[in-house]
Order: sequence, then C-alpha cells, then structure tokens
Amino acid sequence: MTPPPPAAGPGRLVLVGHGMVGQRFLQALYEPGRTARPRHVTVLAAEPRPAYDRVRLTSAFTGTSADELALCPPGFLDDHGIELCLGDPAVAVDRPARTVTTASGRRVPYDTLVLATGSYPFVPPVPGHDAEGCHVYRTLDDVTAIRARAAGARAGAVIGGGLLGLEAAGALRALGLQTHVVEFAPRLMALQVDDTGGALLRRKIEELGVVVHTGAGAERIETGPDGAVRALTLADGTTFAADLVVFAAGVRPEDRLARDCGLPVGDRGGIVVDARCRTADPHVWAIGECARTVDGRVHGLVAPGYAMAETAARALLGEAGEFTGADTATKLKLLGVDVASFGDAHGTTEGALDVTYADSRAGVYKKLVIGADGDLLGGVLVGDADAYTTLRPLAGTGKPLPVPPEQLLLPEPAGGGGRAGTLTDDAVVCSCHNVTQGTVRAAVTEQGCGSVAAVQRCTKAGTGCGSCEKLLEKIVGAELATTGAGPARGLCEHFTQTRAELYEIIRVKGITTFARLLAEHGTGLGCAVCKPTVASILAGLGDTPYVLDGEQAALQDTNDHFLANLQRNGSYSVVPRVPGGEITPEGLIAIGAVARDFGLYTKITGGQRIDMFGATVDQLPAIWRRLVDAGFESGHAYGKALRTVKSCVGQTWCRYGVQDSVALAIELELRYRGLRTPHKIKAAVSGCARECAEARSKDFGVIATAEGWNLYVGGNGGMTPRHADLLLKDADRDTLIRTVDRFLMFYVRTADRLERTAPWLERLEGGLDHLRAVVVDDALGIAAELDELMSRHIGTYEDEWAATLADPDRLSRFVSFVNAPGTPDPSVRFLPERGQIRPARPGETGEQSDRQPRTREAVAP
Repeated sequence: MTPPPPAAGPGRLVLVGHGMVGQRFLQALYEPGRTARPRHVTVLAAEPRPAYDRVRLTSAFTGTSADELALCPPGFLDDHGIELCLGDPAVAVDRPARTVTTASGRRVPYDTLVLATGSYPFVPPVPGHDAEGCHVYRTLDDVTAIRARAAGARAGAVIGGGLLGLEAAGALRALGLQTHVVEFAPRLMALQVDDTGGALLRRKIEELGVVVHTGAGAERIETGPDGAVRALTLADGTTFAADLVVFAAGVRPEDRLARDCGLPVGDRGGIVVDARCRTADPHVWAIGECARTVDGRVHGLVAPGYAMAETAARALLGEAGEFTGADTATKLKLLGVDVASFGDAHGTTEGALDVTYADSRAGVYKKLVIGADGDLLGGVLVGDADAYTTLRPLAGTGKPLPVPPEQLLLPEPAGGGGRAGTLTDDAVVCSCHNVTQGTVRAAVTEQGCGSVAAVQRCTKAGTGCGSCEKLLEKIVGAELATTGAGPARGLCEHFTQTRAELYEIIRVKGITTFARLLAEHGTGLGCAVCKPTVASILAGLGDTPYVLDGEQAALQDTNDHFLANLQRNGSYSVVPRVPGGEITPEGLIAIGAVARDFGLYTKITGGQRIDMFGATVDQLPAIWRRLVDAGFESGHAYGKALRTVKSCVGQTWCRYGVQDSVALAIELELRYRGLRTPHKIKAAVSGCARECAEARSKDFGVIATAEGWNLYVGGNGGMTPRHADLLLKDADRDTLIRTVDRFLMFYVRTADRLERTAPWLERLEGGLDHLRAVVVDDALGIAAELDELMSRHIGTYEDEWAATLADPDRLSRFVSFVNAPGTPDPSVRFLPERGQIRPARPGETGEQSDRQPRTREAVAP
C-alpha cells in the first residue's frame, strides 16, 4: 500500500545529483503556480559543471560547447535560493541522523533526501580494460579525454553496438579514425530493432567504412611496451589494431549510497521505490536511472526519468500523482542512419502480427506490430524515420488505427502534414511531458498561442528530447490554419519581429549590441537563427567592421568568425577577391605560390575566382599575410555578402562588345564588396547581347547596349533557377549605379532571413513595378536614406583579412584547440588525387593536417 504523501513544502531538501533528471526535478518543484516550496534546497553534484544535455553529448565532438549543452537556465538557482555544490559528490548517508557526507568531509542535514545519482558505465572485465587508451563515454570530461587520445591514434574500437556504442563509433569516425564496433549480440541495437532492421543498419554503417563485429565479445586488449592499447582480440580469434578503445556496453544504476545506508535495492541493482518514487525510508526518494520502479524495471532513458522527477516533486508538495511507467521509444540518427523504435517493437504481445515495408535499394525498412483488435502495439523504422512522430502517439492506445497500417508505412504525401490528421486528441504527442494533441490544440485555440515556441512555453511539449518537434509544428500549423491565423512571422522564438522589422528597430534606435536588442525587444537568450542574423544587421548598420570582437563575436557562425569557408573535413577554403575576374600574371603567380607552399587544392570557380582548399584554421593568418602583401583582399566567400561580379572581356577585346564590361564589373565589385545582405549576392556584366557573363541568372545583372546599360534584377541560378527581370533600359553609368545602390539597400532593409533576391522580388507586394517605383521614382520618399546607407557602407569598408592580421587579439582565435595551441586537428586528413589533395573519405587513412608549408612566415601585427 502506498503511504500517504508528506505535508506540502518539505523543510531542508538535499538533492544528490545534478544531471538531466535532477535539474528537471528542481524545475518541477518551482513551477509557476505552486505555492508550497522547500525551505532550503542543497544540490550535491559529482561533476564540476551544472546539468547539461547528455542526450546531445556526441555533438561536443563537433564543437558544441558546454554552455550550449547547459540545461540550467541562467539565474534559476539564485532566483530560488538553491545551493549548488559542484565537484563535491555525496559519499555517505546517515539515515538515523539524516545527514549526507560529501567527499570534502562536509555534513549536510536534510529533512528530505532525493537521490538522482544516475548510472555508471559498465566496463566488461576484459584483460587490459584499464590500459592507457581505454575510455568510457558518459560525460563531457570523457569527450575531452577521447579527443585528446584520438589526436595521436589511427584506429579505434567501440565495445558495444547499442545506442551509445553507435554514437561513440560515429564520433571516432568523425575524428578520422578507422573504426570498429564490437557487439556480443547477433545484431546491432538488439534491444530496439529486429533481425531485418539490424541487418540493414549494419549494411548502411559498413558502407560508411566502419567495421562491424557481431556475435563475438572482446577477449583481451593487447598493449605495447608503454602499457598503452595497441590491438583488440575477439573471442572468435579475430585481432585488429586499435590505439583507442571506448567501452559503451551499457550502464548500471549508481545505487552505492543506498546500498551502504541499508536501503533495499534490486537483485540486479537499482534503488527500490514505490509508485511515488519513495524508498523504504519515508524521508528518502530516488528518481531516474538509479531507481528500480514498481514494475521491476530500471529505466535508462530520459523520458521515464523526467516522469519520475515530476512524480516525486508533486508527491513532496502534497499533490496527487503516481509514476505509471513512461514511453521508452527512441529516435535518433546513428552514423547518418535514421533509426527509431517504439512500443512492442519485437511483437511479444500474444496474437500480434507484423506489417512490413522494405526497400533494400533505398536502404529503408519499416515494421508495424498490430494487435488482434487492429491497434498499433509498436514498430521499427530504419533508414527513414519520418513517420515516427505520428506513429509513436498511436501506439499503446488500445484503439484501432484510423487508417490501414499499410498507409502509415508508405512515404508521406508531398507537402507533408497528412498523417497528423490521424491522431486523436488523447494521443500523446510529447512523451517527455505527457502532453496530448488536445492539449496542444487547446493552447492555440483557447490560450492564444500563435507559434510553436509559444505552445512549448505553455505546455512544455517539445522541450524534452525534441523528437516530437516536427509533429508539434504540423499540429500547431494546422490549428492556426483552422482559426484563420497564419503561423507566427517572427524571426525565431526569441523575436516576434521579422528580420526586416528588426533591421528598422536597430537602425532607428541606434542599437549597437545584441544584448540591448534582446532586452528591449526579445526574450530568452537567443539562438543560432537570431544571433548571426542580428550580427549581420549590426555590422551592416554600424561604423565598425564586420569582424566582431568580445561578446559580439559569439553571435557569428563559424565561417564569419574565422573569415573562411568551413569544408566537410574541418579544413577551410581561402578565396581572394579578383574583381571582374581580371588578374595580372604577378597575381596569378602569387596565388599559385601560396597554394603550392601550403599544399592547398586549387580550383577556378564559376565566378572567375581561384579557390584554395585544405587550409587548417591555424594556417589561415599566414596564408592571408602572403595574399595581402601581394595586393589581394578577402573575397567574402564565407559570408552572406556580395561574392562576385562576373564579366566577359567586353569591347576591349571582343569583336561583338559594345561597352567596357570589365571596367564596370570591377567598379561594381569594389563598390559593393563587404556589403552584408540577407543572403549571398552574385552579379555579372555582359558587354553585349550575346550574354557571355550570364548576367540574367544573377541577383543583379547588367547587359551592354549601344545606348548604355540594361539592368536586370531578381535572378539566380540556385536550386530554383530564375531569370532576372528588366528594371532599367539603356541607362547611363551614373543612373545605373545609383539604381543598383538603392536596389541593394532596399533588399537589405526588407528581405527575410536567408531570402535570395528572386523569392524576395516575387513576394514583394506589387513586384517589379513597386520596386521600380521605390528605387527609380522614389515613391516612398526613402531614396535619400538608401543612398546614405550605401554611402556609409562604402566609406567604412575595410578588408577583414588585413584588419585581423593587424589585431593580436583577433589572431588568438586561429588555433585548432584553444587549450593546446599548435596541435593539429586529427580529424583533418587528406589523400592525393590528380596531382593535388582531397579530403580523406570515411574509412580511408589519410595524411594528417600537420602539413608544413615550405616557408612558414611569422604573422605579426
């Protein structure tokens, strides 16, 4: 029998563990509207940092920072008077005295103790498991250690072919290592997928160059004379080289504190709790992976942990509610392969039948498990998991499917959104917070939520693991459509204004920092959408160069921050500006010498420039120094800015030319270089109607006539090609340039984020006629403002490469690893091809990135 809940508002509460579940427990305690509160809360954390998103741990290998993974909102602890003790784990519990002793010797008294100690990685007792080069994969510190070891390694092995093991394998592969996966079970992800799904998953992973060993455990780890890992031998006798071994063979409940203080634990671990997450001691509770629930299970996923956290918080505050289990469905991308599993995926329910869809050529396998009454029990999706968000809420409801199961397995109709209509209002959309479709719809129709972000704030849906976000977008969009309101037009969840509206706010109010704009016109902390967008606006309107420093620098994406274009293997390309495509022999020699001396791959681009690929981040300043000294400047290939003004040779050389297209192209490119725009801008000038520069496929293009110049705008050759429209005919040079000035500045002021000129012009009310009225006839009376904005841009332009070379603080950015300057990035590898280099593909062992240039000049200001 479940004991009655304690009085609301426990006194001194001690929480042991500040992981994802621990932080969710704290947030549940202090949800708005709750009047009962603990008198004082102390949190004892083993790690040296507050709670972070362990589900996204793999992203730390690719540059996601600890701050970006943080789960504890700024000010949350201080606002509620919560004492957080980092790096001082609990080591003992004295239940009679109600105290917890920490590693530092501190004794913390409690009235209520909540254990959220999580789990620890299981390391099989393989001989050599403690050798140098053996790691577990659980924390950010583990990621740091694995990266450091991988820097000097060529091959790595992951022991464990489950979710965590395949994530670890993906990380090793991304670090440039030949990667092996060892799984004792006969298939990968044995708990989630069936034999057919496992076979397909294995094939797709092996196609990426990862070697998979199933049905064989690790026998021993071979070491060298230095005691470090050198090879791995399997039980079937297979031996292969490995300089790094990652154990990802599962986890065990971290229940040591409970065992030592006499609390009951399960035969296979886990602190025994009741339906309200209370242990045998009425003053001690356990939640998350350390707890064994009333169904006898230890739940290792975040959704059940969150449900337990909220159950315990409600119970401690005197509210009703029990933990009745939680959704154990999973959906993720492993080594680029979509995999999802939900419900009774293996069809263990009596009378269950399978409905399958397979396309081996496309690498897709889908299975639904259907009950005897036509209800959905579970499913497996490999290679294409788009249907997961709709199928998962339908599983386990006990209700017959609204459509034949075969219809749910087939690819979704063009335009999407079709399957969302199969859900009933009691279908659970967000399993992390147990939010139904009806709750989401009510948030829109009854509580006035006009965007997905607003619904998330109101219902918490989509704020957990994030797997339901796409379905949430469909439901909210469909509900807004029925009310006659369109989706929110705001830039992102932090700004209700569009990019064009933010541009005007910044311009009129003279705002110069993102922090001020956010404080006065936004909410939250900002995101990867609004930060670079605002950075571009600030730089375009300010009197300072685009190279931002201090806090402002954090707004920019990687390309803008390093003034170079990031490539697929982590190296960068360098593109010097070649105005109009005109270049002297000395310029060609200088570029060739730089490419030769730094071992770069070179290619002539479609915009009449020379692109040099393969530079590491630490080489960029030295490369720029050589180019700047030779008279070159940044070509802005990395930015949302003017890229090139392409030209033919014009009347100077061509017998058909009627105007000097090269001279005009050079003048336009130098005039608009560095101009920050909502999307990249390309232009061209043709010297006659033969159109060799392809001007009508550009954002703005100029074609020479016998009387002057024709100006075309709104074209592009991207994924939706569009020919530009004629804006001016037979214009003289001054009229042409003045009109281009105004066209560009009007586009900058009014376009949406990442909107090319072609869709912008099509969206513009009144279209080309309205544009002509604004920029030619000054119908809005803003021509002078547009002229002044362009004049300011031209007057404040400076070459970003040269400015960076002159600034020691900016130069300090250009290292592969901040804590190890000079260390080459091991993930950047190359192979020779056609007399040059190319990035090493997955599975290929290439030359590391520590290629030394023939001459390495010091880069000094």
